[in-house]
Amino acid sequence: MLIVIPGVLDAKQLQQVRSLLETGHFVDGRLSAGKTAKRVKNNEELHTSASQMERLNKLVMGTLLQNPTYQAAAMPCRVATPYYARYTQGMSYGDHVDDPVMGPPGGQYRSDVSTTVFLNQPDQYQGGELVIRTSFGDQSLKLSAGDAVAYPSSSLHHINEVTSGERLVAVTWTQSMLRDPQQRELLFQLYQARESLLQSQPDADATTQIDHVYVNLVRMWSEI
Repeated sequence: MLIVIPGVLDAKQLQQVRSLLETGHFVDGRLSAGKTAKRVKNNEELHTSASQMERLNKLVMGTLLQNPTYQAAAMPCRVATPYYARYTQGMSYGDHVDDPVMGPPGGQYRSDVSTTVFLNQPDQYQGGELVIRTSFGDQSLKLSAGDAVAYPSSSLHHINEVTSGERLVAVTWTQSMLRDPQQRELLFQLYQARESLLQSQPDADATTQIDHVYVNLVRMWSEI
């Protein structure tokens, strides 16, 4: 399931994020890559003070985690501290699949859902599309600043070469309460129907039935 989440960050938040990124220190992104990814990864990642990173994460992750669409689609159990990545001219990230288990010993988590939050406007750089390979063909995404996309971490994907300008994104991974991506997709569809009924027919018997089915499927399938 690939879900575009519009307007995760508003204009004021984006301005604050970019101001923090402008004063940050970026290092070779391959320093955080696994053995396979090092061969195809060519970007830079933010390496900055703890206080600056805390402010960034409060803005970006604090807002993402409160987003109802993200909550319903990813059903987060554990969420990783994000990487803030920069791609300048000539940089790209070849085809890869995200590592199945991430984090340090004692703090490891399973990566079920990958999420990219776009931090600058698509007209500020050429190229740099996120391309996710799906059973329905390649899905190419270059979203507006503040928008996010969530997709299965098991997906083969790459970042096209940036031919001019600068691409800025935050990337994070989620261990979901539901390991099975098909269950997550079904529950998200049911969630959308439930929310629509709760808005339009809150007192209808059908609304009550759908609500009970949704809640009890979460209870049945959840791993926590």
